[in-house]
Amino acid sequence: MCYSGVITLLLLTTINLNDCLKNESKRLNALLILADDGGFEMGVYRNRISQTPNLDKLAKRSLIFNNAYTSVSSCSPSRSALLTGMPSHQNGMYGLHQGQHHFNSFNNIVSLPKILKNEGIRTGIIGKKHVGPEMVYPFDYSQTEENNSILQVGRNITNIKLLTREFLTNQSDDRPFFLYVAFHDPHRCGHTNPEYGEFCEKFGNGDIGMGTIPDWQPIYYQADEIDLPYFLPDTPATRQDVAAQYTTVSRLDQGVGLILEELKNSGHLDDTLIVYSSDNGIPFPNGRTNVYDSGLAEPMFISSPIHKERRNKVTYSLASLLDVVPTLLDWYGIKYYNHNSEESNKNEIENNAVLTGRSLLPLLEKEPTNKTDEVIFASHNLHEITMYYPMRAIRTHRYKLIHNINYNSPFPIDQDFYLSPTFQDILERYRNHQPLKWFKTLQEYYNRPEWELYDLKLDAAEMNNLATKSSYKKIFQQLQDKLSNWQKVTNDPWLCAPHAVLENQGMYKNNPQCLALDNLY
Repeated sequence: MCYSGVITLLLLTTINLNDCLKNESKRLNALLILADDGGFEMGVYRNRISQTPNLDKLAKRSLIFNNAYTSVSSCSPSRSALLTGMPSHQNGMYGLHQGQHHFNSFNNIVSLPKILKNEGIRTGIIGKKHVGPEMVYPFDYSQTEENNSILQVGRNITNIKLLTREFLTNQSDDRPFFLYVAFHDPHRCGHTNPEYGEFCEKFGNGDIGMGTIPDWQPIYYQADEIDLPYFLPDTPATRQDVAAQYTTVSRLDQGVGLILEELKNSGHLDDTLIVYSSDNGIPFPNGRTNVYDSGLAEPMFISSPIHKERRNKVTYSLASLLDVVPTLLDWYGIKYYNHNSEESNKNEIENNAVLTGRSLLPLLEKEPTNKTDEVIFASHNLHEITMYYPMRAIRTHRYKLIHNINYNSPFPIDQDFYLSPTFQDILERYRNHQPLKWFKTLQEYYNRPEWELYDLKLDAAEMNNLATKSSYKKIFQQLQDKLSNWQKVTNDPWLCAPHAVLENQGMYKNNPQCLALDNLY
């Protein structure tokens, strides 16, 4: 068995895994499958109602991650982090990419598809891209919302199947490949296409005016049978909402099955690394746009044709979507460097291009015996353009520290979530002085302190804030120092906010300083 080598925290070094398959004359390929606002609604994560036989089958030939997290619970920022290995404050995608929001990564960012393209690997994307500019995220093969209806390339699983087949059976190009299939399920669509239902669960179901997706066998769920996540209000409106979500999760699952069948039929099932995850938390209260675990935690499993020792096993090691780029580069045997530079193969990593993730391939062979130093970070700035609420967070196995930088403002609500049956029911109950049947009050959700510290062993729901407790002062300071150091390493413009101004130019260029505002807040 070839061993891939451990990735250090800041510098990425790899051993070329292609050597592992030289004797077998096989190429190494990779398939990344991403759900859109997907959660743990599948059998492998012990959901007893949502039917996901294809995802469950994939999990059985994978290492299953029980502690995987996104670095930001927002669509475009998360996808930019996924494809660059850099948090959104480092790559420039501060908020949503589309329409009036108009956020983009910096032009000099070197993304995974650009690196792979420069290394002679054929790249493809099918489904939701939601990042830009094109020069930063170039793909050889691209079928996305930029040149198609997002419903057709993100939810029509028959069309996704055919596009996958087209990419995999390209006889004119025998380079190793990287294919990124980004579903639009189970994202909400009630605010944009209400005719198709809250989650587009009616789209393609064969009813009059809904069209037909030939390969989809719709599954419908009884709202009263659903086991709700702990962070959702237990009301009829929420249960109906989740039931609609489950229908589109099952469509996603059937789509994953079709993709894997195409991979098998093309002869690449046994030479392709498969990674499955989601971009951010589910679009419900305390989920997406939050940095609580209910907003950051993601399903993840990795299936390798080489590493078979831990198939259908569970890892409890902390993992981040920031680890995906280091993992895939490790898989292809590519060293990370500035691919934009003419001297790129001779240069060390530039300071603004440091990756803080690690390769996850070693976990496919062995579970770490000591996880005490494991840590993941989160960085959120905006979702929609009006939703300025920057947050930073650090999470260990035991503790979570959150810095709410704009804590004097109420926590913002995005458009599609605002119109959702679940949130409208919360508002109506509040206005009518009825019980919310939720684990928080609306005021607690809107109004948050600057710092939140949680002991996750004793308080998994993150309800008892320990930030001001003297007995936790040492832990608070240790986590705060680690978070601040990560912000420095990743060139976070919000490093000094909200109580100071970061000066790092001119006379402060070689000695950046946080200069106090004395703003008394």
